[in-house]
Amino acid sequence: MTAAPLPPSSWLRVTASGLFCVPGAFHVDPTRPAERAIITHGHADHARPGHGSVLATAETLAIMRHRYPDEADRPGRMPLSFGQSVAVGDVAVKLVPAGHILGSAQVVLEFGGCRVVVSGDYKRQPDPTCSPFEPVPCDA
Repeated sequence: MTAAPLPPSSWLRVTASGLFCVPGAFHVDPTRPAERAIITHGHADHARPGHGSVLATAETLAIMRHRYPDEADRPGRMPLSFGQSVAVGDVAVKLVPAGHILGSAQVVLEFGGCRVVVSGDYKRQPDPTCSPFEPVPCDA
C-alpha cells in the first residue's frame, strides 16, 4: 500500500522571514537574511542580501552580484540550470522558467509524495529577454 502524500502544510511554514521549507531547512525568497535561500529572480523584493547559501539561476546570481557588490565573492552561491534537480536536505528542488525577467524561475519542491510550485512572479506573454513560462503540474 502506498502512503498518502504529506500535505504541504505539514512541511512548509510561513515565518517572519517568509516561506520556510522544514525538511530542506531553507527559505524561498526570504525577506530577511537566511542561512539557506532559494531565490526566484533578481528583483529587490525577492533577491535580498545577507544570506548564507543561495541557490538560483546563474542569471539571477549575476543580477544579485551586480546589485550587491559587497557579496560578489561570498561563498555558497550555487547556480542551478532550468530543469536540473538537486537535493536540498530531504527535498528535491528544481527550477523551471517563470517568464518574468532574465533568469526568473518557479521553484518546484518535491517531498513526501507531494509537489509544490512557488512561482515568485511570472509572466505568460512571450518576452525575448527571458525563457518562456512553463506550466508545471503540482499539488499546491
